[in-house]
Amino acid sequence: MTVESTAARKPRRSAGTTAAKSGASTTGTKSAASKRTSAAGKKSPGVPGATGASGPGPELIQLLTPEGERVKDATYDPYVADITPEDLRGLYRDMVLTRRFDAEATSLQRQGELGLWASLLGQEAAQIGSGRATREDDYVFPTYREHGVAWCRGVDPTNLLGMFRGVNNGGWDPNSNNFHLYTIVIGSQTLHATGYAMGIAKDGADSAVIAYFGDGASSQGDVAESFTFSAVYNAPVVFFCQNNQWAISEPTEKQTRVPLYQRAQGYGFPGVRVDGNDVLACLAVTKWALERARRGEGPTLVEAYTYRMGAHTTSDDPTKYRADEERESWEAKDPILRLRAYLEASNHADEGFFAELEAESEALGKRVREVVRAMPDPDHFAIFENVYADGHALVDEERAQFAAYQASFADEGEGK
Repeated sequence: MTVESTAARKPRRSAGTTAAKSGASTTGTKSAASKRTSAAGKKSPGVPGATGASGPGPELIQLLTPEGERVKDATYDPYVADITPEDLRGLYRDMVLTRRFDAEATSLQRQGELGLWASLLGQEAAQIGSGRATREDDYVFPTYREHGVAWCRGVDPTNLLGMFRGVNNGGWDPNSNNFHLYTIVIGSQTLHATGYAMGIAKDGADSAVIAYFGDGASSQGDVAESFTFSAVYNAPVVFFCQNNQWAISEPTEKQTRVPLYQRAQGYGFPGVRVDGNDVLACLAVTKWALERARRGEGPTLVEAYTYRMGAHTTSDDPTKYRADEERESWEAKDPILRLRAYLEASNHADEGFFAELEAESEALGKRVREVVRAMPDPDHFAIFENVYADGHALVDEERAQFAAYQASFADEGEGK
């Protein structure tokens, strides 16, 4: 499969459907080697797998340990029971290529080709697992870091870069992939998602909505309002919180006194905490939450407990507010290494698969660089379009002033 066909496809498969073919990246060449312990937490009534544990080492819904060992779970195993070795290789491929794209985008920003970039490094399992749990008719509302989810929804990754290069207002038609444009305003997309979910419920559709946000956004009033409305109107929406533990430089413990998933209890719907570095667990839990939404059982809050390995954005320096030891401890729980260890131990992938993926990863990086650098500059006057539905005298005046300003450069070039 060529990289072009890979990026252009619309592979919105659910768990258990055929995965895309293989290939590998240097990001996944070693086995994870960190042991993790957890004390059993008390389960909340009516919420499969939810616990009352808190603190940095809570009991999580987990199907793959950091060492790549399969863990049985009576509640969530059925949601990945039909997953095949090919599906597993597809999930691995998704994470590797998403990470490669993300690394290439970061490099492009450092080289002055992008104005800014928000990396997903470390959060691949949460995004790929949840993204692959969606159906084609589900609708996704992202923030600005859901590059892996966009990949799952069939959005060409180079389209994500136009906005960060400043040459378009998004780069894709949301209705072509049921994947909304990136939302920069923190938390506001949860209101959009709730309203959309209320609408499809009134239409009698059996599809669902999923809204992504981070631990920092969970403190926003928009998110609280979304929880209230979705609960009261029993909206078919899944709130997927990627708790990467840092709202820029603010740690989670400075934002909440309880684990984030427990906030759902106060609104009257289930909250579940899943190991966000376990792609199988994220897949299973999101499938469970989406299916209950489609059955008319209302909203769910999924807290994917993960870690942002890189900076908040390329304008941030995380070394100023967090210790190297913290990052190193989470590197041992790397989601890609975890799945690779399982694939190798289960004999579900060989060196040929990893070598092919490595080549595909290199080709993707090359294509991303070429496409970004070839993006044309936007029309300088496009900023004045669609400001008002029927036009406005002030906008017309500003357009004329800008036109005169642009013309002055031409006059200077002619020696006038």
